[in-house]
Amino acid sequence: MTTSTGEAVLFWVLGPLMVIAALGLVFARKAVYAALSMIFVMIGLAVLYLANEAEFLGIVQIVVYTGAVMMLFVFVLMLVGVDASTSAVETIRGQRWIGGLLGIGLGALLISVISRATFAPAAGLQGANSETNPVGIARVLMSDFVFAIEVVAALLVA
Repeated sequence: MTTSTGEAVLFWVLGPLMVIAALGLVFARKAVYAALSMIFVMIGLAVLYLANEAEFLGIVQIVVYTGAVMMLFVFVLMLVGVDASTSAVETIRGQRWIGGLLGIGLGALLISVISRATFAPAAGLQGANSETNPVGIARVLMSDFVFAIEVVAALLVA
């Protein structure tokens, strides 16, 4: 499967910006800056979804995750406030070393799993997008998974 020049340019421009924003999320000293970095990453992900003809996922990414969840997070941060005087004293002796070792172990595990993974060739989006992407998703959800959707809806209402 080949990509168009526009898709490649979009990915190679937006990808590094998203990685920089993700690093800003990890290394931000203030919670508001971390939230803004996460909002940038989420909007960038939505743009990549839209570029790959997954309109439903792109719109849901913007409306639900970026619009609702992150704005609620920013609202709570602004409402509660964050005290700037955080303590750097370890409450559990040696927790940084243990966390570092566990992080290295998790990284090694992820690398071993990814190196052994095999993937089937991509099937493409022609079948799923025969009418339009949201209509294809609606057909699958309301025909094959209607009971599961109803159970989830009842749980969300309750």
